[in-house]
Amino acid sequence: MAKKIVKAMNRNQKHLNHIDTINLGSYYTPEVIVDLAYSILQKNIKNIKDFSIIDSSCGYGSFLARKNIAKRLIGADIDQKAISEAKKIIGEVDFICQNSLLNVSRPSLTIKNDEKIITIGNPPYNDTTSIIRNSIKDTSIQDKIDADIKTRDLGMSFLLSYDKLKADYVCVLHPLSYLIKKANFALLSKFAKNYKLIDGIIISSHEFSDTSRGMAFPILIALYKRDEQGMGYDYIQNYQFKVKDDGVFRLKDFDTIVNYVQKYPNKKFLNKNDRPVAKFWTLRDINALKRNRTFINEDTYNTVYVLMEKLPYYCYIDIFKQYTDRMPYFIGNCDVIIDNEKFGKIKECFIAQSVHTNPVLKNKFKFREIPGAKLKIDNYFKELLESKFGKKYATNFN
Repeated sequence: MAKKIVKAMNRNQKHLNHIDTINLGSYYTPEVIVDLAYSILQKNIKNIKDFSIIDSSCGYGSFLARKNIAKRLIGADIDQKAISEAKKIIGEVDFICQNSLLNVSRPSLTIKNDEKIITIGNPPYNDTTSIIRNSIKDTSIQDKIDADIKTRDLGMSFLLSYDKLKADYVCVLHPLSYLIKKANFALLSKFAKNYKLIDGIIISSHEFSDTSRGMAFPILIALYKRDEQGMGYDYIQNYQFKVKDDGVFRLKDFDTIVNYVQKYPNKKFLNKNDRPVAKFWTLRDINALKRNRTFINEDTYNTVYVLMEKLPYYCYIDIFKQYTDRMPYFIGNCDVIIDNEKFGKIKECFIAQSVHTNPVLKNKFKFREIPGAKLKIDNYFKELLESKFGKKYATNFN
């Protein structure tokens, strides 16, 4: 990408206000990430010049500022200002200003029926049901999406739109949570039925300057190939994800807390003879645990009622919260990890530590202090992280 094009993009990519940026999901892509995406493409597609490349949420065209890379380049975006500026900055691209999620079809994007296409880019991801920035989110945007691709998240709708276009390859950025959370994967069933993840690399959301101040979450630069066999959730659990500068990991290699406790409100599942001994806030993923409470006093729609036999595991989660900042960012959307065998040997340490440090439990239970409990817990997490992610993460405990 020519340096003068990059400078022009950087100078102009700030015209949206804070609220519009959130609702349109318009966080523009650094050149280094664009380069990563193209390196993945070129590694896997040898005859790339036989394809047309389309970015249907192109913004200022960061992914299209490449000469002689493909047969044809097409850029579309709902943002008129971005499209106007992109036309001034980048030549040899067919730019279209339109909503790429409404009336999705090849003709609307000037794509011929027999044209081989690769969709590329960084489509907006904006979960309208999320509590994050919920007060300024515009849910009416969902009314401007084709019914058959409408989901709670714009990014998922874009993935489904690529299926409608019958793209041969899809090379886009999206939150890793789209794949690794079973409920999200189910929302993408139409896409997963026709595409298979064949390559990709995980990066941190902090690679984007606009998101560097918040909590880091994993983004996947993914390459999917159209495949009549598609992929199931088992495929994702067994997939070996590559992490930029940080090795690999596989979901199947983790044991998680969901195998031992109830994550979500469970009042209707309790038997009449059950006697809960504590209350816990709804559990989602590791990143949610960082910002949410654990043990609570209230009866709310988010309450999980804890039975005595499960109390040690909820104490484990309570203590795990204290260690979340030492966890790799790329497992932030995973469930709380655990080594159940090793935990079982020192569970009294977790109970004691939780009772003595959590004010809700302190007023509810009497539990003897255990000498050296904190050190044993430190060693437990040190060994857990080293066994799963290598010695690099064990150094946090030195």
